[in-house]
Amino acid sequence: MKVVAINGSARKDGNTAILVRRVFGELEEEGISTELVQLAGQELRGCLACFRCFQNLDRKCAVMGDFVNECIGKMDEADGIILASPTYFATVTTELKAVIDRAGLVAKANGNMFARKVGAAVVSARRGGAVTTFDTINHFFFIEEMVVPGSSYWNFAMGLHPGEVEDDEEGMKTMGDLGKNMAWLLKKING
Repeated sequence: MKVVAINGSARKDGNTAILVRRVFGELEEEGISTELVQLAGQELRGCLACFRCFQNLDRKCAVMGDFVNECIGKMDEADGIILASPTYFATVTTELKAVIDRAGLVAKANGNMFARKVGAAVVSARRGGAVTTFDTINHFFFIEEMVVPGSSYWNFAMGLHPGEVEDDEEGMKTMGDLGKNMAWLLKKING
């Protein structure tokens, strides 16, 4: 089994990546392989609503030349998907939103290709807006017919400067609990 995480942060290896790695620690303890894909520095565009994915049916976005199709391919191959984002003006980053919009439409065009995969949101925030970011990611999972594990609290932690999320004890515990629950669910689904 494999879980891929798409980190929508503009900062490579910042607070959001720290939280993902905490979840990964629990998954790896259960023998589940992990891969972190960081969108920082990658070229990404939003969906053009061209709907060519409904004609091509090749499990790819028709818009080529940026990083989104690589993300879609990794999501397609994985058993579990973590979408992670810092909170930018009370929602996900534009980079992660580009992946959500384009991957979501491609998945719908290709027979709901993410259906019954396990999905988990991971969110970092300086202070507020994390619930909306968390909801935005979960809306993607639900419309894609994915299965979402819970945790001991909503999946976010607070911190501004890189590393500060590690001082949020409850947030770090929430990520650990999420990893344990995600591993349990993956094993139940994939037998």
